[in-house]
Amino acid sequence: MTILLKNGNVIDYASRCNQKMDILIKDTKIVKVANQINEVADNTIDCTGLMVIPGMIDMHCHLRQPGFEYKETIETGSKSAVKGGFTTICPMPNTKPTPDSAIILKQIIEEASRVNLCNVLPYSSVSKGEKGEELVDFKEMKKARSNCIFR
Repeated sequence: MTILLKNGNVIDYASRCNQKMDILIKDTKIVKVANQINEVADNTIDCTGLMVIPGMIDMHCHLRQPGFEYKETIETGSKSAVKGGFTTICPMPNTKPTPDSAIILKQIIEEASRVNLCNVLPYSSVSKGEKGEELVDFKEMKKARSNCIFR
């Protein structure tokens, strides 16, 4: 499957690009970025007047799962993030139970992996139960975070 984005204002801070360009995507991978691409694609989208930017990162979001799923889940929060142009989100640790052990943190990471819509990099609590009395095992938490999947 090929998608051709035509006439979008491509903004990429890493390459210092800020100009009208075309982007050719094959099988979910960007294969060509140029001032004008004339290849025939399965789907061509006119991006005139639109900005095309790298995915954004939300460093402070609240997914509420585990414990407050009636407010929001990892799946509903990830869907909202992707709709808004975010490819990575970092949920705060104010859930019940608090992600203050590798077991809870791994559960969050596994659910985010199951949902598989965007990168979910959950914060661990710094102290057990967010009470500020006893620190979490940071080595254990770092090891649990190493299982996060990046697209």
